Amino acid sequence: MHPTDEQAAAADAFRADAFRADGHLALQAGAGTGKTSTLVLLANATRRRGRYIAFNKAIAQHAATRFPPTVTCKTAHSLAFAAIGHRYTRRLNGPRQTGWKTGMALGITKAVRIGERDVTPKALSHAVLRTITRYCHSADRTLAGRHIPPLRGLENPLLHDQLIQVVLPYAHKAWADLQHPEDGVVRFEHDHYLKIWALSEPRIDADFLLLDEAQDTNPVLEQVFTAQRPHAQLVMVGDSAQAIYGWRGARDIMTDFDGHALSLSRSFRFGPALATEANRWLTIADAPIRLTGTETISTDLAPVEHPEAVLCRTNIGAMNQVMAHLGMGYRVALAGGENTLRALATAARDLKEGRRTWHPELTLFPTWGELQDYAEHDPAGADLKPFVDLIDQHGPDAVLAAVDQLTAEEAASIIISTAHRAKGREWATVKIADDFTPPKDTEQHDCGGRPLPGPIDDAEARLAYVAVTRARSRLDLGGLSWIHDHPQGGIPNPPADSTMTRHRDRLPDATWTRTMPRWNR
Repeated sequence: MHPTDEQAAAADAFRADAFRADGHLALQAGAGTGKTSTLVLLANATRRRGRYIAFNKAIAQHAATRFPPTVTCKTAHSLAFAAIGHRYTRRLNGPRQTGWKTGMALGITKAVRIGERDVTPKALSHAVLRTITRYCHSADRTLAGRHIPPLRGLENPLLHDQLIQVVLPYAHKAWADLQHPEDGVVRFEHDHYLKIWALSEPRIDADFLLLDEAQDTNPVLEQVFTAQRPHAQLVMVGDSAQAIYGWRGARDIMTDFDGHALSLSRSFRFGPALATEANRWLTIADAPIRLTGTETISTDLAPVEHPEAVLCRTNIGAMNQVMAHLGMGYRVALAGGENTLRALATAARDLKEGRRTWHPELTLFPTWGELQDYAEHDPAGADLKPFVDLIDQHGPDAVLAAVDQLTAEEAASIIISTAHRAKGREWATVKIADDFTPPKDTEQHDCGGRPLPGPIDDAEARLAYVAVTRARSRLDLGGLSWIHDHPQGGIPNPPADSTMTRHRDRLPDATWTRTMPRWNR
């Protein structure tokens, strides 16, 4: 390939910094900017031995076909399995069992009264297992109360403290059980041996390490990666503006990484019009880069009657789109999430029929009516209201029937996805669903007496950026069209004091148009 100036600069820095004690690199790569091609360029620039650490197995396998033989392409789990995980093979192949049976084996046999709610053995068992998961994703050496997940209906700090006192001893017992390679009562998962490996303070044998998707790195992997600094050159690549998994423990380790910062800002996926739209959200998120599109690619922002993909904010929004398009006779595929929707609808049916549910989000609610009241009146339950409304409108059986009608993507006439699951993917035509709602109005008013909308949350801006950058030829803004009327949605600003400043002379002047200050920040 013929590298861009930014790609060439990254390769030059990689070669030069290899001989310095502080020669580590953080490469901010915007959507569609050719990050893998750049990493291959870096790897081909040296004869040193390297390791490419991929986000998942499919990415690692694809990367192995592109990198030179001097670079080994693996996931973090693969590295951990080779070092320690293979000792637990017998337990990894163990049968699945319900959480409450695991809890019973750990001694959880009675319900516990906390506040006004009875926490059943099932709910306690699920809390214990989720505690272990949260601990495994953390960089902490010791399992503690901060790893206990909050439960719906027990959000009050005093009630959560009581939950910690009940759950933590069982969590310690579960973690002790997981240390035995041959047998145990807790089902052994891949994240368990990854954590055990991290606690062993491993040394990865390589001259340099390439960490992909660094913006979504769990603290446990961050700990292992940064610990290699004394003997290996560290190169992390990702897009801080695509850090959208903080809710499940991931952390953007790029912005405060101690190393040489560079960026890739030219997108080969779409043209200038869409780059401008993406930059609105990058400005709001205060991201360290702004994008430029490829002039030879024509990407329109216009309505799309029959898009290849519809991107939604939530699983419930996706379910609404699935049901609407099935009703219009489309062959519909859902990009992941079928199991999530099926589990929620099954839980709703159980509650409506007078049974307690095992679902960890709803397990503390004995009846559907109590869940309805919680979603309608408790601020902590506001995010459940779309789900409750969906079930009240269609019924759980209709939702389950819709899930059963889904087809494979290759046979579908339309693909429905959440923006989270669309990350890393692209389609020719994309429509944004209407569940990307604007912030609520404040009590302030403009000069015409109209209420001013509230500020846009950074996490929401990052998710919107991911959504709008999935299209190649046409984007229907749909549910994000409101950004053009929002005070923060003006002409994008350049990032202040960022890695991109170093490459300012390489970018079109339009990227650096000076605009009004960001509103209410």
